[in-house]
Amino acid sequence: MTKPGSDSDHTAPPRFAYKADRLKPLRAFCQTARLGSVSRAAEALYVSQPAITLQLQALERELGVRLFDRVGRRLTPSREGQVLYELAKPLVEGLDGLDAAFHDKVQGLDAGELNVAAGSSTILYLLPGIVEAFRQRRPDVRLTLHNVTGAGGLDLLRTDAVDLAVGSMLDVPADLRYMPVYRFEPMLITPPDHPLAHQPNLRLEDLSPYGLILPPKRLTTYRLVDLVFQQNRVPYTVALEVGGWEVIKQYVAMGLGISIVTAICLTEADRTRLAARSLAQYFPSRSYGVVVRKGKFLSPQARAFIELIQPDQPDHSER
Repeated sequence: MTKPGSDSDHTAPPRFAYKADRLKPLRAFCQTARLGSVSRAAEALYVSQPAITLQLQALERELGVRLFDRVGRRLTPSREGQVLYELAKPLVEGLDGLDAAFHDKVQGLDAGELNVAAGSSTILYLLPGIVEAFRQRRPDVRLTLHNVTGAGGLDLLRTDAVDLAVGSMLDVPADLRYMPVYRFEPMLITPPDHPLAHQPNLRLEDLSPYGLILPPKRLTTYRLVDLVFQQNRVPYTVALEVGGWEVIKQYVAMGLGISIVTAICLTEADRTRLAARSLAQYFPSRSYGVVVRKGKFLSPQARAFIELIQPDQPDHSER
């Protein structure tokens, strides 16, 4: 038999009789080390004592060390055996528990995490009822709402940092799929006592004398307002640029200007402090819906969230 370290080690066939199944001798070793007895290890593993003895002898031959010392009637790991026990124990336990762990993971696939990108207005006005229903149906899912602008949400989608986005889109890139669900009218908001609040036959020209409070220029609303006024060749003045529908509504209620908003942001509480009139004759309505990356596999929790947004369209998986 070739001695360890000789030049022919690299070409000699394996001497370990159990190399095809390393788990058996390692399991026998761990049980013997834990119980201190070959017979008790055999009982625990439902095999014969000779089988345990053969596996331990083969393991010692393979490693070239003595793995146990006998102290009275009890076997205790040698110094080398203790090192092997510390290495082998987590491996054996992990493999022995693989089946149960696998089934636990499979059963937990409906739990896990869900990441949704959305803008402030969507999170504030559209999603509360949907999030509440989702939490009731999937309480084990950790839901994270990423408050981002439209472009930021698309970046998160493309890098798979989020599962889906909810919001409004005018132009849909080729690598994304947009499923519009809700539509909201464009609305003029003024203080209740403003001259435009009760003026009959409201025209776009009637807004010209009054300063507008609009979101920042980089956002879709500002660009849309500018486009409509220019197409109709109607002059307009921006009194204030500020982000957030709630801030805009508050400033309008204070009499600092008028604004053109989407009906999604108007609530029952606004009825007492604002007058609202439709501008659908001049401005297009805004759609809100779900955005996903084409070809992305949607998890069960993502599909469940989408079904709450689109209750009449039960199958939203990507094909």
